[in-house]
Amino acid sequence: MMKFLNVFSLLFIATFAIAQQDTMIRYQQVSTSKRNDVGVRNNVYKYKPAIDLPYTAAAIAFDLFAFGKIYNKDAPTAGDIDNLNKSNINGFDRWAADVYKGEEPANTSDLLFYASMPLPLLLFFDHDIRKDIGTVSLLYLETMSTNGIFYTGSALAWDRYRPFTYIRTSNTTDPALVELRNDRQLNGNARNAFLGGHPSLVATSTFFIAKVYSDYHPDSKYKWVFYTGAAVATTYTAYLRHLSGRHFPSDLIVGSAVGTLTGILIPHFHKRKQFKNPNLSIIPFSGQSHGLLVKYNL
Repeated sequence: MMKFLNVFSLLFIATFAIAQQDTMIRYQQVSTSKRNDVGVRNNVYKYKPAIDLPYTAAAIAFDLFAFGKIYNKDAPTAGDIDNLNKSNINGFDRWAADVYKGEEPANTSDLLFYASMPLPLLLFFDHDIRKDIGTVSLLYLETMSTNGIFYTGSALAWDRYRPFTYIRTSNTTDPALVELRNDRQLNGNARNAFLGGHPSLVATSTFFIAKVYSDYHPDSKYKWVFYTGAAVATTYTAYLRHLSGRHFPSDLIVGSAVGTLTGILIPHFHKRKQFKNPNLSIIPFSGQSHGLLVKYNL
């Protein structure tokens, strides 16, 4: 988790630093051209510092506080693990308690997890999006911190044992099962099954990319590629977490849904309503009569 925070902080600082010079150049261009076509077209999102910055700061503060709590839960005792009964699991999830394919799926899911965090940097290869690098970076920070609220809040509210805790490991000589018991079953993190954090974060990042690209290029024929890629990455991450015994199906479904909605809705709520048509002018007039003059350039 410290790696996550360090990488995310460096990502934000780097993109925001780049934004200073790029934003100044764009504002100079807009001021000299009196809201030229480029300035209007690229102003896709409306960011309100008085509202968004305090919210993001509060969300980050809560995430940091909650991360410390959920990763320092009291470790279950050997008796707690041995007394777990699969019959107490709901019917939808019960079958997943028998699934554990070792640590390789978990390690692969970790790679996807960490790789997804800086992935939105690819958006800035697009000329139009790069002009709003500061706004998009701040939106991404707000999006990720919002997802963190759902993840950490759910883990604080529910102590749900992970599926691998239901695997019988007492009195075994199998090295893999001995490691599972000592390093994972008897660890406070074994109570953080709900919700699925890895697929939730991957969904947040990848669907954020798809949404932002689509908002800047609403007529692009490649939008489906971004959304399909986001869905595949999220689904594959969820599958790996299932194979590694980290989450039940309901954990993964809820986590994927939360990440998808967060990645899409945060940019959507900040999107400007684009009513302006450069070929259309509507001018009110008054005098002997009142009305509107409508002019359209063919």
